[in-house]
Amino acid sequence: MSAPERPTVSTRADLRNVAIIAHVDHGKTTLVDAMLRQSGAFGEHAELTDRVMDSMDLEREKGITILAKNTAVRYGDITVNIIDTPGHADFGGEVERGLSMVDGVVLLVDASEGPLPQTRFVLRKALAKRLPVVLLINKVDRSDARIAEVVDETYELFLDLDADEEQIDFPIVYCNAKAGRASTTRPEDGVSPDSPDLKPLFDVLLETVPAPSFDPDAPLQALVTNLDASPYLGRLALCRVHNGTIRRGQQAMLCRADGTQQRVKISEMLIAQALDRVPAEEAGPGDIIAVAGIPDITIGETLADVEDPRPLPVITVDEPSISMTIGINTSPLAGRSGKKLTARLVKNRLDAELVGNVSIRVLPTERPDTWEVQGRGELQLAVLVELMRREEFELTVGKPQVVTRVVDGKVHEPVERLTIDAPEEFLGTLTQLLALRKARVEQMINHGTGWIRLEYLVPARGLIGFRTEFLTETRGTGLLHHVFEGYEPWFGELRTRATGSMVADRSGPTTAYALFNLQERGTMFVGPTIEVYEGMIVGENSRADDMDVNPTKEKKLTNMRSSTGDELVRLTPHRVLTLEQALEFCREDECVEVTPGFVRMRKVALTAGEREKLRSRRR
Repeated sequence: MSAPERPTVSTRADLRNVAIIAHVDHGKTTLVDAMLRQSGAFGEHAELTDRVMDSMDLEREKGITILAKNTAVRYGDITVNIIDTPGHADFGGEVERGLSMVDGVVLLVDASEGPLPQTRFVLRKALAKRLPVVLLINKVDRSDARIAEVVDETYELFLDLDADEEQIDFPIVYCNAKAGRASTTRPEDGVSPDSPDLKPLFDVLLETVPAPSFDPDAPLQALVTNLDASPYLGRLALCRVHNGTIRRGQQAMLCRADGTQQRVKISEMLIAQALDRVPAEEAGPGDIIAVAGIPDITIGETLADVEDPRPLPVITVDEPSISMTIGINTSPLAGRSGKKLTARLVKNRLDAELVGNVSIRVLPTERPDTWEVQGRGELQLAVLVELMRREEFELTVGKPQVVTRVVDGKVHEPVERLTIDAPEEFLGTLTQLLALRKARVEQMINHGTGWIRLEYLVPARGLIGFRTEFLTETRGTGLLHHVFEGYEPWFGELRTRATGSMVADRSGPTTAYALFNLQERGTMFVGPTIEVYEGMIVGENSRADDMDVNPTKEKKLTNMRSSTGDELVRLTPHRVLTLEQALEFCREDECVEVTPGFVRMRKVALTAGEREKLRSRRR
């Protein structure tokens, strides 16, 4: 997004900016690891962890990339800046910003799974920006690899996304990122590439991705695409320099998104070198830098020349499609395990998230201690809540809802494109499950290997809570992926989960005796000696109605001697729900209490009397 081009356009031959885009878990971060190792970015004795670009604990635990990050490797005399973007559409704001920093992309596709919905999502963004693409078929050594078919499927995806002839004429590299090997010659299915290293990949990148171009006569223009923080330097603004030169200690004009301008000083400037950021005196067009010394700078703003400020277009991101309420913990057990409990602290934390995350919004609600947070998907919002939980907040989180729009006087709701891979014996069950959620079949493919691929368009509401049910029905074998497709007229009422909740009717510690008698009625979520309170959900009722139960009941003691002795109470192991599963399980009148030590589900109205009043009002 540079200024209008004049006849004099220069390029920087010593630099390339590349983003790696792919579906979740296809091996982007593993590939970046191998590129860093082979470019000699680490010393001989440096200790290396796997997936070195996953900087957050949460990224390592979930095995997914959440934040877009950049690194730089040297190949001969050329510096290659690599942006590792998330593969999940929920973090699409990160993908859009990552693509605004680069001149080409590596589209990474699994040699067995082929292009999946998130591949479609990230590729659509790259094609819209007219970036050249290098197709990388990864994991060619998998025993179930089907390389030729996956290449054909990728060509079909390009055609499907209306790519023109120039965009479809892309080079193909075959790779085993784990072993650090790549080749332009197609290997047999299940066999590693013939080259011993990644040199063929680097050669193709240098041929395909253009060097950054700039106008030598234009003044300074650097677009802020991301934010970071340093314990020593405070807020860091990550920028791509489009034109001109930026130096440490110089004055610049900060052009804000609202049109205002402010003089600022560049007190410190850093440039990426492998995994570190090292101080730099100056940077030119195409460089990706981190700038310190501007406390309130945010994403989308431009650092421009003081004498001739020319702001660049602000980055636009897709609208949020899912919302949920986040507020202070109002349960009887509040304050037991967290330290940050007040509405002021929660609001400050949400405001801080807005600074670095352009794809979420925070709106006020009727209550002063609760806010509506809108984002791209359940996972993005669940990650925010999980991060706050680890920072010792206690929260009450409402059930995720969809964000509707009014188009031509009619209410429209978001629709997702859902792709399922499952063994073919579950076809009937899955068709039935999705029919209840008003899903439309788009495509059904039988690979002839005993597995089928189903593609549906389904209202986003229908997918809230679907994953848990799907995994139960396919006995954990199915794979499920979905991505935002567009808005369609309201689909009408959807049937939510078919089971009810078991709700505790009093406070106290649970007993094995009480749970033994309750487990016949459904699945328990708590074990013995757990503190519960009135209105807390302790299990899933196998029937559709809610059931008030007493999980604290104790066995009556007598002084009569029993001939058999007390038999040992045998409890079925209770089901421990993760934060995402708890959010999916909730109904409209339920919410999740999140603390550093526990995730508990509860009714919004805790007492049975209040719940009855609400029910009669609805009728």
